[in-house]
Amino acid sequence: MDRKTVNVGIESKKEVPAEALAAARHELGEHNGINMSIEASNTFTFKDSDAMNRAFLGEVGPKTGIYIYSRHLNPTILNLGRQIAAMEGTETAYCTASGMSAISSVFLQLCNTGGHVVAAKTLYGGTHALLTHFLPQKCNITTTFVDIVDLEEVDKAMIEGKTSVLYFESISNPTLIVANIPELSKIAHAKGVKVVVDNTFAPMILSPAKLGADVVVHSISKYISGEADIIAGAVCGPADIVDQMRDPHEGPLMLLGPTMNPKLAFEISGRIPHLSMRMKKHCKRAMKYVTKMKELDPNLDVLYPGLKEHPQHSLLKSMSNKDYGFGGVFCIDMKTEVLAYRLMDKLQNSTKFGFMGVSLGYYETLMSCSSSSTNSMLDNKEKESAGISPGLVRFSVGYVGTFEQKWSQFTKAYSEM
Repeated sequence: MDRKTVNVGIESKKEVPAEALAAARHELGEHNGINMSIEASNTFTFKDSDAMNRAFLGEVGPKTGIYIYSRHLNPTILNLGRQIAAMEGTETAYCTASGMSAISSVFLQLCNTGGHVVAAKTLYGGTHALLTHFLPQKCNITTTFVDIVDLEEVDKAMIEGKTSVLYFESISNPTLIVANIPELSKIAHAKGVKVVVDNTFAPMILSPAKLGADVVVHSISKYISGEADIIAGAVCGPADIVDQMRDPHEGPLMLLGPTMNPKLAFEISGRIPHLSMRMKKHCKRAMKYVTKMKELDPNLDVLYPGLKEHPQHSLLKSMSNKDYGFGGVFCIDMKTEVLAYRLMDKLQNSTKFGFMGVSLGYYETLMSCSSSSTNSMLDNKEKESAGISPGLVRFSVGYVGTFEQKWSQFTKAYSEM
């Protein structure tokens, strides 16, 4: 059976994310349905024994309609990967069972034992723990943490011939530092170092691969899903890296088995066409909140790249895709954990402004005190170095309800502090 497919390769880098995504959806279902089919099989048959052998040798594969086993590649998951690759402007993508499995697999592909990573000191807590504890203890892969804004420090930290990866988040979790992706990529590439960027906070807003990054990773669980009901991840990059990662004999994506369920891949695929609209709504609402908050209390310590006083405001504006704003996350530093908890309690339980929860990208507003939740695995010195205050409250901005209704709920809670 011949399916109509669209090549979402390197040419998609010339398109804006929404246009590339529209092209990538031209994958018809098995019986020419307008939605792609779900291939639920975990194993696939071959027309003869020679074809089976050639598949394991890598001589034939998905491009010729031949699949081996869904832990390796599955047609439905591969089609979702085409959409994610189109969104990020990369040659290909592989979708995984979680964001952390995507990140871990990339490190295990690009680094050998005794290898070295340079990473931003402000990262999602799980990634920080992976680099600080697991990789050095289990794989003898060490990391030097740097101030990602200090380009000279980044350059000096890379050891030519040993450093394999420069890793950072496009917009850092939770402190919202914006990385200078073009300049960081130039520095790394001059020393033969691969640049890996976590773009979870900025899908559609930023396209790291277009700005120089080699590999882009995502927690699909967040904005791409949008409904806080699934766990999934993605690795986006050139075929020579991603294909090695899913090699049936040696690839970490095959051997470690971070496999996405094809039924879940189908469900996620149906949400991606709305991502552009959702991101614009998140960003617009966040900008309105922080503007009103600064008017409400000029002394309130609000962190958001959309504010002109943010150190990387102009940088983000220069790198971002047109009309997508500055992100759907902002932070308020209440200075102490006690005040942070009090504010969140009032916002959830008194005025119903949002929910206390550690994820992001949901259509309702989610709040968390990062120091004691998503970054609790850092010690006090690491938190201080990363700029994570005990009272830092991270808001993932939802878009349900009118702004006037939600703003009234916020001001009522804040006045009761």
